[in-house]
Amino acid sequence: MSKVKQIAQFGQELMALENIDNVLELISNEAKKLLNTERCSIFIVDKEDEILWTTLSDGVGRIVVSLNSGIVGDTYQKQEAQIVNLPYDDERFLSSIDKKSGYITKNIITVPIFDSQREVIGIIELLNKSRFSFDEKDLTTLTFFANYVSGSLELALMNRA
Repeated sequence: MSKVKQIAQFGQELMALENIDNVLELISNEAKKLLNTERCSIFIVDKEDEILWTTLSDGVGRIVVSLNSGIVGDTYQKQEAQIVNLPYDDERFLSSIDKKSGYITKNIITVPIFDSQREVIGIIELLNKSRFSFDEKDLTTLTFFANYVSGSLELALMNRA
């Protein structure tokens, strides 16, 4: 099945969900399948408290970082995707999260999720692509995917309030 058909089929499932936790779980699972990665975290922007948080972070409990902390914070600040294939060599990498969880991050890709007003409402972060490093093709796929899920995520966040 082509990536576009795979995303379209996923979209039908996504449209049936309203609960934010179910929406996040479905988005996460699909993103991992699309790019063949071990883990996915979807960070939600909280401008009021100036944090990025995720309740869905494979193998780790809730993660909370400031809006300008780590690679996800840099993604939020610059409003652009990041590929980091050597995270331990990157000063932005928050190695303390790996230490706490016992996980070893080998590579990272992050893409902002924009709402209908072109404000960043979330960041998709994928870790440890199987067999290869992340590349521009992955960035194109994940950016398309983030644009595709943005409306559903925005609706789920509005229904949460």
